[in-house]
Amino acid sequence: MSHNSILFNLSIGTDYERLASRFRPIFSRIAEGAVERERSRSLPYEPIKWLKEAGFGAVRVPVAHGGAGASVPQLFRLLIELAEADSNVPQSLRGHFAFVEDRLNAPPSPERDIWFQRFVAGELVGNAWTEIGSVKMGDAITQVTPAEEGGWRLNGTKFYSTGSIFADWIDVYAKRTDTGGDVIAVVSTRQDGVTLSDDWDGFGQRTTGSGTSVFVNAQVEAVNVIDFATRFKYQTAFYQLVLNAVLAGTARAVERDAAREVRERTRIFSHGNASSVAQDVQIQQVIGRISAQAYAAEAVAIRAAEPAQRAYETRFGGNDEAEHQANIDAEIESAKAQVVLADLVLRAASDLFNALGASAAREAKALDRHWRNARTVATHNPLIYKEKIIGDWVINGTEPPYVWQIGAGTPGK
Repeated sequence: MSHNSILFNLSIGTDYERLASRFRPIFSRIAEGAVERERSRSLPYEPIKWLKEAGFGAVRVPVAHGGAGASVPQLFRLLIELAEADSNVPQSLRGHFAFVEDRLNAPPSPERDIWFQRFVAGELVGNAWTEIGSVKMGDAITQVTPAEEGGWRLNGTKFYSTGSIFADWIDVYAKRTDTGGDVIAVVSTRQDGVTLSDDWDGFGQRTTGSGTSVFVNAQVEAVNVIDFATRFKYQTAFYQLVLNAVLAGTARAVERDAAREVRERTRIFSHGNASSVAQDVQIQQVIGRISAQAYAAEAVAIRAAEPAQRAYETRFGGNDEAEHQANIDAEIESAKAQVVLADLVLRAASDLFNALGASAAREAKALDRHWRNARTVATHNPLIYKEKIIGDWVINGTEPPYVWQIGAGTPGK
């Protein structure tokens, strides 16, 4: 296969403004209902349906297969715009885009093409990887067992199943009972053996559709039990890039809401600096700083996505050394971005209140959601460990871990 033929079948980028213009009207509609969904804790079923029908889940699928052919950075630019509208929605799609990326990295096959067709048809994939309780490190209680009638049966319970409640399929991390091997079992949600609950009780990102997934003899097609060792190498970086985009979009929402609140505010303080809040130089300074923080957050999030695109393209380039370096860069740069973004966005979400009066704390405005959501997102993949990984790489050249796990340890004494 020629180099040009390979590129034709890859997603190497498209006209971003043309692509984004397809979805911006939907983003605006999503933004209109964001505060009410936050206040009533209503899951965004309808917004996600709008995105499905518009082909949002297929933006990374190659043009040759009916998708938009967007690059990784272009995907995250879109997710930043979507996060500005409602930060819960792009996080709900985190598992979907990771599974799409995995299929993009898979060798060409009829099975891969079937998944592309599903994505283009609007089907979404959720995820269910994390188990709770005293699960040993590296272990998974969730298991797939060969079924007598063919295929497999999936049994187990997962938590943090973000977005799965909206999905047609779920990407489940499990173990084979016959070999003990780690696999991804992709299970259809359209069966009685799958029960999904919206029982995430965090103080932020409350409408991401996270919660418990229970699988009881759920049917899995043989072709949908995938060896975990074949998973795309920059997956950890990719998952983090989604969260980085959520943070950057949150910063844009903070800037939008802070500027609007100041612009519309009529009450002033006797010890202020102007006859209107919008003309008060100290308030202008606060908004200016927030705007700069949002700008930097977006720039960092997009820049950090570039190595992941290189990792994707070099996967098919025949240069193992280039691919290996791209995977290192993807992990290190996504981690660097995470560390910086957390500080930038949390500061902006807090500074918002320095520009406003006590009325900004009213629940009706839900302005506190930006800080709560950013704090929740920034709690994923602990910052201190990311900082250590970066430091070890910079000082000692120690490669970052490409897959990490969580499990039971020994309590401190």
